[in-house]
Amino acid sequence: MKMLLPIAAFALMGVACSGETAPATPAPVPVAEAPAPEPAPMAAKDIVDTAVGAGQFTTLVAAVQAAGLVETLKGAGPFTVFAPTDAAFAALPAGTVEDLLKPENKAKLTSILTYHVLPAEVMSSAIGTQSMDAATVEGKTVKVDGSTAGKVMVNDATVVTADIDASNGVIHVIDKVLMPPM
Repeated sequence: MKMLLPIAAFALMGVACSGETAPATPAPVPVAEAPAPEPAPMAAKDIVDTAVGAGQFTTLVAAVQAAGLVETLKGAGPFTVFAPTDAAFAALPAGTVEDLLKPENKAKLTSILTYHVLPAEVMSSAIGTQSMDAATVEGKTVKVDGSTAGKVMVNDATVVTADIDASNGVIHVIDKVLMPPM
């Protein structure tokens, strides 16, 4: 039946264009068809996949894998991740990253990484020009300060890129690795 409708419409269009009158035939009964489903919108990548795709967080991703936090950061969230770049990790004292990635230092690495994560989505617009202490997943707080014009600080790190959206939260790129107070 689907083929008849386009053929009938084409035939009627040909007659209408030629100036002739179409013969009196009963109009085809339209067949009720379900509308084609709209394609599902592409979901944004989760925090881990967004970090992998960015290309500037290879050390952070390796650390997340070594700490066993991949599934957590792929979870529902929402999370806010203050993500140090590869350059930020490279600025640590020589051997620090290699030492932290050792299996025997997993607890320390996990503590450092979870200190970079808030258990809620906090966009830069929510910070504005105020200063606040924010509780991290690790259990301690970070000081988030937007009071300096055009700059947001997290402890002593500067947010260099804010509001990278992910399906389960947001990433703010920072220029230093945050160390939890002991």
